Amino acid sequence: MKNALVSIVVLFLCANAIANHPTNIESMIKQKELETIIAELKSKAAADQHARIEKGVVQAASFWRAEDGSADDFKQLCMEQSAVDAAQRQAMFVRIQDNFELLFGSFNKVNVGLKIPLHVDEGEILPIDRIFGGYGVGSHFSDDMFANKIAFITILNFPFFSLDEKMEHGPKWSRLEWAYARMGDVFKSRIPARLLLDYEQIVTDADAYISDYNIYVGNLTDKKGNTHFPTDLKLISHWGLRDEIKANYANKEGFIRQSLIYETMLNIIRQNIPGEVINNPDYQWNPMSNTLLKNGVAVAHTPEPDTRYQHMINLFGLLKQIDAYSPHFPDYISRKFEEDMELRVEEVESLFVSLISTPELKEIGKVIEKRLGRKLQPWDIWYDGFKTRASLDISKLDKILQEKYPDKTAFEADLPNILIKFGFDADSARTISSRIIVDPSRGAGHAWGAAMKSDKARLRTRIGTNGMDYKGYNIAIHEFGHNVEQTISLQNVDYYMLNGVPNTSFTEALAFVFQARDLELLGMEQSDEMSKHLAALDNLWSNYEIMGVSLVDINTWKWLYAHPDATAAELKEAVNSISKEIWNKYYAPVFGVKDTPILAVYSHMIDYPLYLSAYPIGQLIEFQFGSHIHGKNFADEVYKAFTQGRLIPQLWMKGAVGTEISALPAIEAARTALNAVRSSGQ
Repeated sequence: MKNALVSIVVLFLCANAIANHPTNIESMIKQKELETIIAELKSKAAADQHARIEKGVVQAASFWRAEDGSADDFKQLCMEQSAVDAAQRQAMFVRIQDNFELLFGSFNKVNVGLKIPLHVDEGEILPIDRIFGGYGVGSHFSDDMFANKIAFITILNFPFFSLDEKMEHGPKWSRLEWAYARMGDVFKSRIPARLLLDYEQIVTDADAYISDYNIYVGNLTDKKGNTHFPTDLKLISHWGLRDEIKANYANKEGFIRQSLIYETMLNIIRQNIPGEVINNPDYQWNPMSNTLLKNGVAVAHTPEPDTRYQHMINLFGLLKQIDAYSPHFPDYISRKFEEDMELRVEEVESLFVSLISTPELKEIGKVIEKRLGRKLQPWDIWYDGFKTRASLDISKLDKILQEKYPDKTAFEADLPNILIKFGFDADSARTISSRIIVDPSRGAGHAWGAAMKSDKARLRTRIGTNGMDYKGYNIAIHEFGHNVEQTISLQNVDYYMLNGVPNTSFTEALAFVFQARDLELLGMEQSDEMSKHLAALDNLWSNYEIMGVSLVDINTWKWLYAHPDATAAELKEAVNSISKEIWNKYYAPVFGVKDTPILAVYSHMIDYPLYLSAYPIGQLIEFQFGSHIHGKNFADEVYKAFTQGRLIPQLWMKGAVGTEISALPAIEAARTALNAVRSSGQ
């Protein structure tokens, strides 16, 4: 599940824009003036500061505007604030770092608090809650820091290094030099506070739309008017609907239930869904014929008015305004990948295509057909039968878990025991758990990390009135993995500026590692050689699904930039077309079914665009990390990997497992697994 710490990105949008020469506004500091300033600073500074002075002065000058003062004012600032030697620079770094922790941590804590009514299932959401939840308390940070000159001082002493420079020099940098480089990432643009506030509100509105998008599947009917789900079952789109498909492979009514959910998903994607059935238990609905029923009688309905796509248009419009302040990363796509993920979008797409094109997937499809005793259906992209849990009765699991965790307090109290089962010692388990708060979630669930050592991370999952069911537990274990990463990579990293992980894929990786062992924690996991082979097939099949979804997300944003004036209706048609095209190219050859837009169902596209790629990269990392730690002490390897902090992705991977991110290990493991499964006749 998505890491909600990503929301604090809005506070750092000022740090996600420009490479070597930031801003699209011509600098008022002329070249000759720059040369004079640099020469004077170098004459007073130690030789080891000269390269930094050249870089820092040029970058700081590129931000200087008339409202900041004259050219002489800029020169005076440089003369007074540029460090003359390594000791002075390090002292300045420590002071700035400590203050950034206080600022960023406080912003994060306030944002978490303002969003509690929207995110936590405790009482009615009032109209004013959405306004408070949409307020970005750190939105004026960039404006304020440039106005009081702290931004210029930081840039002058800790200039920005491009991704190419980090890749070239990073392997030779010390931990302190890496921390300096990350401080250089803080100020790379001057995005007006009004845009940051607008962005926060638009994201909050989109997130609220998704969080309240529930379908009462107990009211879904087949063509004969029969219902097939528990009467009071309410599922959020897309997570709950998808997970219900997964849960029904061992159910005797599984096929019809899966068919009804699949048709529901198609209606959501196409926006044919009656508005009356969204988050409303008062109607019955046949999603196959799109017939709305009231007390058993067909009634007229009003389709949802492309709201799904209007939220995407709203986000695109705001992010395109931010583009004007990001000339070296001129669109959201390049900022999201090259700046945020520190992986180029072309590199990510190539990685994904290499996996979803592999011939082993067609062979896995045949294995699934044999196990199901039928032809593949499009929803079998979520086939869950390779997992041990697929053979278990989920209703029995629900009862066990509802008794074990009747409320959030019971689950929170058990966190240390869960960590001990994972191999953490008692002291570490207590320490980590003491820094995590559990909340009942309105949405599917998420993890929101702290941003200063004195604060705590938040774990959110759905907890019903009868307690936590298996879906809630499975999500909770995933989110707990996020929280463990968030805690270790904040509390146990040597420099605050290095806290965190290279990008969200890495926190997803640990969350997946935790989630994959959820049954083991309950004493229900059956571990043998064949189960490992089945897990390898499951891993490749799962990557197959989410990589296609991610490619839809990427290509949607490419389409938006090619059609900047598009309406919600036009975007809807484009998304349906893009998803069908990707399906037909990479999935129809395996499934034998063409022209389904099912890959466009993920809600992340609405409120967290271009986040989806973090999942498959995370799964690849999970597989490599899981293979690396096999037979080793789990807790030791987690600490070793995640105390590295926020290096660039490939360097972090080398430090954690010895190799870069690759799809090849997952493909090779699946190839071996297929041979074993064929030999066993499974």
